[in-house]
Amino acid sequence: MMIKTLFLLSFLFFIYSFIGWILEVVQSAFHQKRLVNRGFINSPLCISYGIGAIVITINTHQMTGLWIFAAAMIDATVIEWFGGHFIEHFYHERWWDYSKNKWNLDGYICLSHSVFWGLLGYIGVKFVNPLLFKFYHLIPPFIRHLIIFILLAVLIIDILATTIVVFGKNIDKRRWESADAYLTKISVKLSSLITSYVDRRVERAYPQRKLKLPTIPKTGVFAQGCGFYKVFLLFSIGSLLGDIIETIFCRLKMGVWMSRSSLVWGPFSIVWGFAFAGVTLLLYRYKDRSDSFLFLTGTFLGGAYEYLCSVLSEIVFGKVFWDYSKMPFNLNGRINLLYCFFWGIATVVWFKRIYPFLSNLIEKLPIAFGTVFTWIIVVFMVLNMFMSLSALIRYDQRDKKIPASNFFERYLDTYYNDQKMELIYPKAKKVH
Repeated sequence: MMIKTLFLLSFLFFIYSFIGWILEVVQSAFHQKRLVNRGFINSPLCISYGIGAIVITINTHQMTGLWIFAAAMIDATVIEWFGGHFIEHFYHERWWDYSKNKWNLDGYICLSHSVFWGLLGYIGVKFVNPLLFKFYHLIPPFIRHLIIFILLAVLIIDILATTIVVFGKNIDKRRWESADAYLTKISVKLSSLITSYVDRRVERAYPQRKLKLPTIPKTGVFAQGCGFYKVFLLFSIGSLLGDIIETIFCRLKMGVWMSRSSLVWGPFSIVWGFAFAGVTLLLYRYKDRSDSFLFLTGTFLGGAYEYLCSVLSEIVFGKVFWDYSKMPFNLNGRINLLYCFFWGIATVVWFKRIYPFLSNLIEKLPIAFGTVFTWIIVVFMVLNMFMSLSALIRYDQRDKKIPASNFFERYLDTYYNDQKMELIYPKAKKVH
């Protein structure tokens, strides 16, 4: 089931990426009076449209009417916002700017464009997706799988090549040219040609881009600002704190102690971890804004995020890990208004109280120790998530009477049997 779903989502990703590329090219031709490639990569794909289509398709599962429009608008807005910050962080440039539009946020998103994305998402879910699903199933399985694998390979090569060029274009070529090797000189020339091509293409596609936005100066402080090391450590700490908070909440509400962990090794709720890491990345530059701004933003982002996690867990594992159907103002039992407000309150408390303390604590770590310690945690969490994912998939397979077919599956059946999984995930409900 999961494999079939992944192939279908990959198909949607490429179709919508191509449709998005066409829309961007047409829009650019209308304004610039010429045809240009508007994608981040060189292929005729705008991957932000593909990502948005997948997220919206998943997040609107079981939604109807205006809920589809609202979810699509929120999802697309968050993706556009994140994409703008991503480009600024790695390119130190702005590729679009809505500062002159009313109701904009930092020039990356604005209300008029968000409404437009919501309308496109609604049309895609209600009318385009059903046609694409029918077309997908008309193609023989072997052919469609082969096509998807080829497209994925081409996409990966394109992304890697573009990334290498983008991050390598500022390398001091004199160091390369001092080498005697003939192939090295050819490599430098080829790199220069490709770099020049990518730069010219981006310049044509985004003539309004603003160059060289200010960056945070590097110091001798470990994990300064909002980089990988700090965000990952906050993810790990947030996962631990989230598990503790939920465990205490269940004890106070239901009078019993129960596991609220997302992982099979240790008390970690990665739903909370990803939430705090994500909100830190998205709202870091707004952390000093008013409490009301953080509360409303956290409420919307938290609700969309929790709904997405619920749908993904159902699609991948065939299980629902929480159900709010009996609570007022719920949406398909996946989210409810009260808990959305909790996300908003948590966002305010995080940035005003918890984040400053944890950030200062992390930055006090010696650079060498902090680097080694972080990578140890990275390895542990990756292995933990792999084992948890494997155990949950096998848990669902056992429920469907699928026998173990190899040593690893037999290992999971022995050490992560149904009794063990029920202890770790006591509120997981099978989806019929």
